[in-house]
Amino acid sequence: MRNNVANQRLAWAITGSGHYLRESLALLKTLENVDIFLSKAAAEIIKQYGFQTDLDSTGHKVYQDKTASSIPVELFYGGKYHTLVIAPATSNTVAKMAYGFSDSLVTNLFAQAGKTRVSSIIFACDTAPAPDSLFIESEAPRENIVQVYPRQVDLDNVQKLAKFELTAVVADIPSLHNAILNRLNRLA
Repeated sequence: MRNNVANQRLAWAITGSGHYLRESLALLKTLENVDIFLSKAAAEIIKQYGFQTDLDSTGHKVYQDKTASSIPVELFYGGKYHTLVIAPATSNTVAKMAYGFSDSLVTNLFAQAGKTRVSSIIFACDTAPAPDSLFIESEAPRENIVQVYPRQVDLDNVQKLAKFELTAVVADIPSLHNAILNRLNRLA
């Protein structure tokens, strides 16, 4: 039985990418009623980038990928969530989701969101660069900026994922912010 939307929460999953991780955590601080799910790689990257304090300061409950069966996904079965956000989403996670793999906490969350008819918003790290550029600038550990050249296979997987039912794929932080606000406004 689906809970009343007023009683539901936003589920936000973070994968092992530093690409716009700082900005994703800042956006999380502005939201209420959120549960955060960290992949194993996300837990490592957050520490490597020095963002543990940023994560803690969101004030949200955090679940980590520590079980083989991804026990936290059962929260979707009871209708606890109205929306799943995966941001940032690595090319590995996007590829797995695009081909139906559900072998980690985050890919299981995506699969169960689809199976329970919960809308998903995905911020894929490897998206097409701006038309006047060949690369995307991305933050690396210790605040270094690197140039990343998305591979065609990654761009193809993003396009495949964007065709999934109840799934919106966004390419930047402003689009992520707008997609979340639009979703929350529709539910209000």
